[in-house]
Amino acid sequence: MSVRRVSPRRVAVLAAVAGLLLAGPALAGCAGDSGLTSAAWHASTVRTSAAPSPTPASPSPTPFVGTASPVTADTVAHTWHAGCPVGPSQLRLLHLSYWGFDNSPHVGTMVVNSVVVTDVLKVFQSLYEQRFPIRQMQPEDAYGGSDPDSMAADNTSGFNCRNAVATGKPSWSVHAYGEAIDVNTVENPYIFQGQSQPPAGAAYEDRSNVRPGMAVKGGVLVQAFAAVGWQWGGRWADGPDYQHFSKTGG
Repeated sequence: MSVRRVSPRRVAVLAAVAGLLLAGPALAGCAGDSGLTSAAWHASTVRTSAAPSPTPASPSPTPFVGTASPVTADTVAHTWHAGCPVGPSQLRLLHLSYWGFDNSPHVGTMVVNSVVVTDVLKVFQSLYEQRFPIRQMQPEDAYGGSDPDSMAADNTSGFNCRNAVATGKPSWSVHAYGEAIDVNTVENPYIFQGQSQPPAGAAYEDRSNVRPGMAVKGGVLVQAFAAVGWQWGGRWADGPDYQHFSKTGG
């Protein structure tokens, strides 16, 4: 039998091909130190480089609370008496959400006339949703019916059967009808005969220095009341009452 002679060049080519065939399985079976196949390694790389999930949105504030319930003489024991222009049956006790100066939601109470309940709910829902800060909200009965004490406490309130704070012949305040509301009484003082009521309101007489809780022309508080047709006492030239809002304009 004859032996076919293979050239040295052909031997080198065959050896190289054999080496590639032997190394192939090892190359196909690994990807660095992970032990993943090349297909699995590619999939892992795609997952790692994907965009992160969006950050969840901040939760909404506590939903607005706005309820009205009947009033009895006991409810307004310090702010109503016989001879007042409206009786307890014409009044309503409101529970209202408000946004506090502590940047947190609260629920306060206020007494108003039944005819303005819808207006008041709309106003305070708007203020709450816009996070206009209110210091506190209690009926003036919590202060024994004393308007000066309620103002000094920076209290937001409605009904109180009392005379208007004004010169001249005594006459009922619009508050005596439950159709007026005073808001943030320190930040929004009543300037009567050149003096701030309450006295702490003197720090807020400069209305150009706008700070949280203040009523200013075109501001959130004034606009919220204007949206339901109420007027602002801050427009009174002879004695602006920055805290006062009323349905009748008085």
